[in-house]
Amino acid sequence: MTINAFHARLTDLVRRIYPEYDAHIVVSQIIDAFWPEGSHRRHRARSPSNRLWSEKDALLITYGNSITDGSHKPLDLLHDFLTRYLSGVTNGVHILPFFPFTSDDGFAVTDYRAVNPQLGEWSDIGRIAERFHLMSDLVLNHVSSQGTWFNAYRQGLAPYDHFFFEADPEDDLSQVVRPRTTPLLQEVETKSGPRHVWCTFSHDQVDLNFRNPEVLLEMLRIIRLHIDKGVRILRLDAVAFLWKEVGTSCIHLPQTHAIVQLMRLLCDYATEPVVLLTETNVPRTENLSYFGNRNEAHAVYNFPLPPLILHAMQSGTAYYLHKWQSAMPPAQMGCAYLNFTASHDGIGMRPAEGVLPAEEKARMIETVREAGGLVSMRALPQGGEEPYELNCSLFDAMRRTFAGEDDHHLARFLCSQTIVMSLEGIPAFYIHSLLATPNDHEAVERRGMNRAINRHRWHYPDLLEKLADPSSDQSHVLGAMSARLRIRARQPAFHPNATQFTLRLEDRLFGVWRQSLDRNQSIFAIHNVSSEPVLLSPSTINLIEDDHWVDLLSQEDVVATGPSIPFAPYQCRWISNRS
Repeated sequence: MTINAFHARLTDLVRRIYPEYDAHIVVSQIIDAFWPEGSHRRHRARSPSNRLWSEKDALLITYGNSITDGSHKPLDLLHDFLTRYLSGVTNGVHILPFFPFTSDDGFAVTDYRAVNPQLGEWSDIGRIAERFHLMSDLVLNHVSSQGTWFNAYRQGLAPYDHFFFEADPEDDLSQVVRPRTTPLLQEVETKSGPRHVWCTFSHDQVDLNFRNPEVLLEMLRIIRLHIDKGVRILRLDAVAFLWKEVGTSCIHLPQTHAIVQLMRLLCDYATEPVVLLTETNVPRTENLSYFGNRNEAHAVYNFPLPPLILHAMQSGTAYYLHKWQSAMPPAQMGCAYLNFTASHDGIGMRPAEGVLPAEEKARMIETVREAGGLVSMRALPQGGEEPYELNCSLFDAMRRTFAGEDDHHLARFLCSQTIVMSLEGIPAFYIHSLLATPNDHEAVERRGMNRAINRHRWHYPDLLEKLADPSSDQSHVLGAMSARLRIRARQPAFHPNATQFTLRLEDRLFGVWRQSLDRNQSIFAIHNVSSEPVLLSPSTINLIEDDHWVDLLSQEDVVATGPSIPFAPYQCRWISNRS
């Protein structure tokens, strides 16, 4: 796509989003916002390809202060932890909102241009970005009710007087989809009298009005700042709710998709290799829509994975995980899945809709509660509530199965993480999964929020002591996961876009066949999700007799014409024709 084509495409998008504005003026403003004076853009768009990522890519998800010691800047401690333990293990890090904020652990931002001084400063962010691919949160949908923008709105100061979305309590809002049970509208006093502002998430998180192009322009200036500071992956937080139309669901509206396309277009012309990742915790079809026609997100979260993998581990059957994975399309060229099992939020239940029967979800919820977990609810448009997410440390969630506790906790947990490493896409691991962190009930009681159960803050000296003790859960899990990730990074068949075929195996086994882009390497990644030993005949997976096969994890030879391949409870094997 040439520069002329770029202008034509950008103009078309602007007309779709802002038909009542002069498109040429808005286009000029967008270009000035994203490429201010002194900066440059590519002459041709970066074509969709599989070269933005490789099998070497894996991400750590963490808060800037997941590790503290009371003396040093948390970002300094994070840098030390990354370089000391994760060099060669993960090459990217998602630092959850590191800006000044008022609530929701960073997602009620007061200043997108500053680093929270309690964490550090931009130079600390830059130091991490020099050694790791850095992902930052672009909290697009809302800002803090106590921030500068909203205070200016209440005072009627331009341009912020039109920065926030207002509605009338008499409007028909019955179709609005949202993940919370709090009232949608909040009455606030402004210079012009009382107004009702839209709050999708909480009354401290007031929704921005993207009908006003000045809001988009300001966000583009912020994106440019973050790119200049070393950010290379932009997580578009809560992007599905961006555009509002009274009388509609206010989720996934056409203007929302057009705005994502506009951002992708700008990134395709950026001289820096920037990846857009959309955060849309919704059922599969809705989630995949953010790939667009290779013209929206580069990557989407594989949201069904957390509940389906948890169910497989708790139930001892991969039936539903296999059924879902068999129907998943490969990502289009230039696109990739981000695979994960745990994050700073809970395990979302909406992505399991239409996949897990109600009785299976009920057993999951009961088992998580027995493991000390909690359940958060969401309001339904027709009234009532239903479970929205399970709040529990994933390590503790794996402590029990539907049958109760057993002696396989560690093996079960590692199996769940190995599945994530095996699938098509880029694997991402929450710091509290890598560190086998248990439920933090004290934080829930102290902070009054369910999600605090999985947002523990490690005291660094205590963590270092745990990691130095080979008998600790922390040392065992980090060591085992690090070893597997190092092996994974050397396998071309684990490229995020390498061919994947879901194997037809008995329900206790979940397996995929991966083949490298050059077709030279095959890996049969097979995982026993049960507490029972299982035997697998090599003929079941059609190993080529003339090749030498080896399990990359155990270094055992596997003979294509040999006896059955044994799987211990929760054992994983990566059977490859290349060692």
